[in-house]
Amino acid sequence: MGFLHSFTSGSTVDGPGVRVVAWTTGCMWRCLYCHNPDTWTLTNGVPVTLARATEVLGNYRHGLKVMSGGFTLSGGEPLMQHRFAVRLLTGARAIGIHTALDTNGFYGDRLTDADLEAIDLVLLDIKGWDPERHRRLTGMDVAPTLDFARRLAARGKPMWVRFVLVPGLTDHPDDVQHIADFTGELGNVKRVDVLPFHQMGRHKWTQLGLEYQLEKVEPPSQAQIEAVRERFLAHRLEVC
Repeated sequence: MGFLHSFTSGSTVDGPGVRVVAWTTGCMWRCLYCHNPDTWTLTNGVPVTLARATEVLGNYRHGLKVMSGGFTLSGGEPLMQHRFAVRLLTGARAIGIHTALDTNGFYGDRLTDADLEAIDLVLLDIKGWDPERHRRLTGMDVAPTLDFARRLAARGKPMWVRFVLVPGLTDHPDDVQHIADFTGELGNVKRVDVLPFHQMGRHKWTQLGLEYQLEKVEPPSQAQIEAVRERFLAHRLEVC
C-alpha cells in the first residue's frame, strides 16, 4: 500500500517520450519555491494498493511503448515510501514499461543496488550547492543528494539533473558553477533541465494557510536562463 496524490497521463517533461506520472505524498523538504506543498503530508494522499497501481499502468503500456515513453514516479518525495516505490517501479518494468524516479536523492541510501535495477532513469533534483544556502532554501542538508549522484555515477545509472533557477535564491554564480562542474564530471548525466521559477503554485500556499516568502520574486529573464544554461553547455551536456 502506498499513498498517491494523483496520476497524470501525457506528460512530456518528466522523462523521455510521453509518460504517465504518479505523484506520491510525503516530503521532508520544505523548499521555499515548492509548487506542490499539498503533497508534503503523507495523509494528503489516497491509499492505493500495489496491485491497483500496477493495473493502472498496465492499461497504458502499449501506448507508452508506441510513444517511446514510460512511467515516472514523482512527488512529494517518492523515497519516503521507498519500499512501495521500488515494488511499483519493479512491477512497471516487469510489464515492459520504461521507469524513471524523480527524487531529491536525500534518502537514496535507502535503495540497495538491487533496488536500483528497477529504475531505468533517475531524475535528480539538485537545488543548490552551498550547504548554508541550501539549508535555508530547503531546510535540509545537500550532502546526501550529492552522495547519491556519485553513487549513481559509479554504477553508470542514466540520470537527468534538474535545477530550478530562482532569482535571489539559486542564482549565486559560484553555486551554479559548482553544480555545472559537478554534473559535467559525473559521466552519467544524459540531460540537464534548467527550470525557471514560476508563481503557479502560490495559491496552494494560501489555501493551506502556509507562509509564502516568494510573493515578490519575479521569474528569471531569458538572459538569466541562458547564462545558467551556458554553464552546463560548457561541459558538453544536453541542456533543456
